[in-house]
Amino acid sequence: MEQQDLNKRLILAFVLSFAILFGFSYLFPRVQPTMQDANRTTTRASTQHPSVSPSAPDIQTTSEATAATTPAARTSQKGSSSSEAVLVTIHAKDFVWTIDTLGRISSAKLLEKKYQTEEGRALELFDPRHVKPLELRFADTAINNEAFRKSYAASVSNMTVTEAPQTVTLTQVLSGMTVTRKLTIYPDGHYDLGIHTDKPIDFFLTPGHRPEADHARYLLVRGALIRDSKGVSTTVEDGEADKTVTIPDATIVSAFDRYAASLFYRFDAPLSATLAPEANQNPLPFVAGKGDLSLHGYIGPKEYRTLQKLHPELTDAIEFGWFTFLSRPFFKIMVWIYDYVGNWGWAIVLFTILVKLVLFPLSYKGMMSMNKMKELAPKMKELKEKYKGDPAKLNQQTMALYKKHNVNPMGGCLPMLLQIPVFFALYRVLLNADELQGAPWIGWITNLADKDPIYILPVLMGASMWLMQKLQPSTITDPMQQKIFQWFPVIMTFFFLTFPAGLVLYWLTSNLLSIGQQLVINRAYENYKARMKASTAE
Repeated sequence: MEQQDLNKRLILAFVLSFAILFGFSYLFPRVQPTMQDANRTTTRASTQHPSVSPSAPDIQTTSEATAATTPAARTSQKGSSSSEAVLVTIHAKDFVWTIDTLGRISSAKLLEKKYQTEEGRALELFDPRHVKPLELRFADTAINNEAFRKSYAASVSNMTVTEAPQTVTLTQVLSGMTVTRKLTIYPDGHYDLGIHTDKPIDFFLTPGHRPEADHARYLLVRGALIRDSKGVSTTVEDGEADKTVTIPDATIVSAFDRYAASLFYRFDAPLSATLAPEANQNPLPFVAGKGDLSLHGYIGPKEYRTLQKLHPELTDAIEFGWFTFLSRPFFKIMVWIYDYVGNWGWAIVLFTILVKLVLFPLSYKGMMSMNKMKELAPKMKELKEKYKGDPAKLNQQTMALYKKHNVNPMGGCLPMLLQIPVFFALYRVLLNADELQGAPWIGWITNLADKDPIYILPVLMGASMWLMQKLQPSTITDPMQQKIFQWFPVIMTFFFLTFPAGLVLYWLTSNLLSIGQQLVINRAYENYKARMKASTAE
């Protein structure tokens, strides 16, 4: 394949990759299960009572499944159950939690204004149809079934943790065994948990099904994560859990969505953790215990400063997807910039400038090469006509032409190839960073995590993309490819109308800098041509 054709294909692939990224996630969002679907799943599970092995919990031994033979279970399928009754209510400045009679966190609401729903209600993190945080399952099926039928008793029914941590003790009396949970909750949403059974019996504890506080159409990462003692993270996204994964030295076990997480952590003595597939192949994490288990936990937004304050390594629980290896350092740099400017919008602008400065030397060489390629297009056409029956000779003459004019045919591709992972990494950061929720920039932009309310940024972004195309040299002659490029700014403007303002701000800033960069490079190329012309005249 000729190098010029390769350039064309790479450019086209670059354009189409963006179109696919935005278009697919916007037009074909993940389908959320309906209440009817959930009820059908519960009914299927309730007819089965498989055993639970000590090595891994059986995913279908849910609270509904194991209690299905009891009157309470039959009532719960109609909408109410004693097992869902509130046993303890915990009030804090930024959240309200409830604990049900099975010792689970049955509800967790975020009270901060930026998390409120469109109706002005506090945001509920968990779907009541799914497995709840702190659900306990026993390896012994008989004990497990009994445990889901008997209620805990609590030392207090109401707690306030606005200034200092508070502790509640939960006790469950089973046949020949007592289960004791000591739960200390802190004002920032983290907790210490100790579980004791007066018999050395195997059990499993889960942080629950991931929070479901966000149902955006964007291509996001939702699922479960386990980080081991070596710092290696295993992430399984929703719909991709096709087998059980066991990690014996886990330091972080997290169930998460776009902005929030329910997680366990223990760094001094790693946990034995498992990711088990649910019926719909969503991952459900567990940690194993025997007789006694102590750990730390957290429920709330994946806010960098909050997690860092709890433990620096907890920031690894912020998952950005495929390009986490780039997204995480990018985000840390952005946090560092924010600490100086105090505004997330300007932090995005300054970070974009920094990226452009780092990539400028490569962009300069690449654009100069593309300008030279554009100048050589007529000569290339002559060579194709002259040697159309002799591919070997055509390639030889083409290479000679490139050498004579000091052209690197791949020079225009490298900057573009480098920008692809950079863009995808930033895309993930700006879509997943909780810090952008409710963060203002200037004037009408009061929430960088939400769309521009009057669409000024998307329109400016589309206009800047169109202008940038006019300034950049193009060697594309194929009519279909030309049409794709001509319509690309319009298509992207359409998609960006509902995209978070922070992401649109990044793209607009990048386009404006690219326009300035292109003007500088075009002037440099004109100077280069003048020097070459003067040199030839001499």
